[in-house]
Amino acid sequence: MDAPLPTQELVALLDLEPIGEDAYRGYSRSRSPRVYGGQVVGQALVAAQRTVPSDRPAHSLHAYFILPGDPGTPIDFSVERLRDGKSFTTRRCVARQRGREIFSMEASFQIDEPGLEHAFAAPPAPDPESLPTKNALAQRFAEFLPLDAAKCIAGSPAVDIRVVDPHAFFLNTGTADTRQYIWFRLVDRIRDDLATHQALLAYLSDMTLLNTALVAHGLSIFDERLQVASLDHALWFHRPFRVDEWLLYTQDSPTAAGARTLARGMIFSMDGRLIASVAQEGLIRNHSLESRADN
Repeated sequence: MDAPLPTQELVALLDLEPIGEDAYRGYSRSRSPRVYGGQVVGQALVAAQRTVPSDRPAHSLHAYFILPGDPGTPIDFSVERLRDGKSFTTRRCVARQRGREIFSMEASFQIDEPGLEHAFAAPPAPDPESLPTKNALAQRFAEFLPLDAAKCIAGSPAVDIRVVDPHAFFLNTGTADTRQYIWFRLVDRIRDDLATHQALLAYLSDMTLLNTALVAHGLSIFDERLQVASLDHALWFHRPFRVDEWLLYTQDSPTAAGARTLARGMIFSMDGRLIASVAQEGLIRNHSLESRADN
């Protein structure tokens, strides 16, 4: 029997096992000490989707990361049906491990309705096919990074990522603009239903956001002096899209203060449509600064 394609494995990761009424169980495949936040967001969205009619796609979700997830322990998701209106449906989803809440999310769904249309234009960016692959980047920067960091850059074989300015992204060099552009897509074609593409975009929307704040200080997420963690996550879906086609993730960080930073993102399709917006607050502790303060 042929081995499953990497993309099929990623789709399967977001599939959930029913364990009761409006209750589901998800699993992790990460070797990291903590569950990737985007995985919990994507799985929670899938759990909520299972309780909503298919003609009501998600238009927004707002989530909090309460405790780090253990990848060696199943995650149980329970969905609360808050509202079923004529146009909108609202769900709350809580994720637990060993009986403790690690994550909570509210998501809203809406029937397809006509309305006003406007959107920011996509910024100029190099064609993704003209940029180096993530494997090429991992090799290029291997001598500057810990081994685990190089593996992280290579990332999931299911996702093709092209970074517009890799030097600012990977190296602890001088300060850079608090903006970064990243192209991404799944490497294989997947089924057409929008719910699957939304769940996968929720999974992918957590990647690289907090690093946007670090490059402004000449740091990278691979700096061992830093403690970095997502605190919350918000995602708005504006228009239909496909995650197996190139998407441009434009990210910026308006501020950092109090060991926290705010990062934002807009996601554009290849033809320039604004398909989603993202916001996230993150914890960033610089232990080298704490050591200086103690002296």
